[in-house]
Amino acid sequence: MLTFELIHQSKKSRARVGRIHTPHGIIDTPNFVAVGTNATLKALDSTIADDIGLQLMFCNTYHLLLQPGAETIAKAGGLHKFMNRKTPIITDSGGFQVFSLAQGTVADELKSRGTKKYEGGVLKINEEGVLFRSYRDGQKILLTPESSVATQKLLGADIIIPLDELLPNSVDQKTLECSLHRTHRWEKRSLDAHLAHTNNQAMYAVIHGGTNPDLRIMSCKVLTQLPFDGFAIGGSLGKNHQEMFDLLDLVIPQLPGDKPNHLLGIGDLKSLKTVIERGVDTMDSSHPTRCARHGLLFTKQGGMKILHQSNKERFTAPEQSCTCFVCTNYTAAYLHHLFKANEMTGYTLATIHNLHFMMNLMAEYREKILHDEL
Repeated sequence: MLTFELIHQSKKSRARVGRIHTPHGIIDTPNFVAVGTNATLKALDSTIADDIGLQLMFCNTYHLLLQPGAETIAKAGGLHKFMNRKTPIITDSGGFQVFSLAQGTVADELKSRGTKKYEGGVLKINEEGVLFRSYRDGQKILLTPESSVATQKLLGADIIIPLDELLPNSVDQKTLECSLHRTHRWEKRSLDAHLAHTNNQAMYAVIHGGTNPDLRIMSCKVLTQLPFDGFAIGGSLGKNHQEMFDLLDLVIPQLPGDKPNHLLGIGDLKSLKTVIERGVDTMDSSHPTRCARHGLLFTKQGGMKILHQSNKERFTAPEQSCTCFVCTNYTAAYLHHLFKANEMTGYTLATIHNLHFMMNLMAEYREKILHDEL
């Protein structure tokens, strides 16, 4: 089972260094969690991710439920064996993607990729759960707290998430409050289903309440009374970075210090240092890998656009101080050529570099916390 070990609490901020112990290894915190939507990081395989030092990967229950199906993955021996990953995995409930379809974000993404064949989206939400239509084949699927947990049991991730409702930032307070109460009931049902068969997995609650301080505090009080193994902060986090930072200042002190916390969907470079100072242990985002596929390489000097003409004949490493596989073996000119030629290898190399950058950055943050510099 999951346990959290506090190594050091900074004297300068709420930042802390810890270790999350899971059946598939240790996660040093604070740490960045890359998103492998379909049981893979786009353009990378699991062995390369292990070599880079990625200690925790996020996989999406919704997409895996639709393809190849949780039963197929279970027959393969679970997600770890199916994707040949040796280290920890976290899965979500599937709710984020379902409700994003209702709001158009996932649907727009699928449409832009030319893969939208059916009108996927939410058909009905009630106390039982959410009925939605698969964007793959038009099939109607009922996702309940119990079925979400059952699916995640088949997948076998180290950390799983209860079903919750995601609302856009623009909803009125009455709607938000009604949704919050239903989410709390769904999370309790999810936890009950999980505890009936823990399967050596841990479950994080999801703190909701939008940007309403009273609702956020209520969510913390309700969910911290239940035996969750950790706490994720989800839902709308505000219209800008400062609103999110203010929200974390409110929420983090309300959470148990002896359990890990996770910030859902945030991992851009502009946010990392500040959310860590607020006490966030882990955070997930597709930002570094998505940037890599668009030719934006992370460097200590800032983002480098590999397609810029200045890189055409720059026969040195993309970042000369970097020790990653890419920078020790290839030149910026070669990566520039790969992207110009639309070669898949370019996406792979850029992704390796960006994830290596993130792992090094998190290690530097941990070191600074240990010396009370952050």
